[in-house]
Amino acid sequence: MEARRLAILCSHLNPPGPYPTRGPILKVSDCSSGPFTGEEKVNSSNLQNDCVFCKIIRGESPCLKLYEDDMCLCILDTNPLSHGHSLIIPKLHYPTLEETPPSVVAAMCSKVPLISNAIVKATGSDSFNLLVNNGAAAGQVIFHTHIHIIPRKERDCLWASESLRRHALKLDKEASQLASRVRQQLCSLPEEQLVQPS
Repeated sequence: MEARRLAILCSHLNPPGPYPTRGPILKVSDCSSGPFTGEEKVNSSNLQNDCVFCKIIRGESPCLKLYEDDMCLCILDTNPLSHGHSLIIPKLHYPTLEETPPSVVAAMCSKVPLISNAIVKATGSDSFNLLVNNGAAAGQVIFHTHIHIIPRKERDCLWASESLRRHALKLDKEASQLASRVRQQLCSLPEEQLVQPS
């Protein structure tokens, strides 16, 4: 498992080439919404020196940029699971989803319909998976919150779990206790975390 994580991390640091040296497709990412002049660097305590995505945001590593605004950046994954596999990343460093402010998650998620529609059309895909690997046990390799948009085509057999038989939820004591424990956790949160923004 460690070798796989290292290989994925290295693929983000040194993506396989060759890449074109000119043209609007390949750019170093800046943290502003204007054109990149090489002088715009993010000097934020929320960026990490050794984070691959922070290096992309600072313009220190190349990326194939699809979309950018003041809150997030969407790039092509350098180790894609399918043609057009892309990542939406916040411009500030948050290691996990729990540590990412709701406003940043909302900004990232609000771009999903726009970006995913463009990716699906550009790749000739039928649909897409939206995925967050949150934590090492869930397969998170780069500890900077990000959302995967993975284009899909019918019968592409991308996930082995798609062929697994699903089992109906048993509405028994165990399921009831689980629901109760989740509600208890939600009730213990500060009220401002539960209030929906208007």
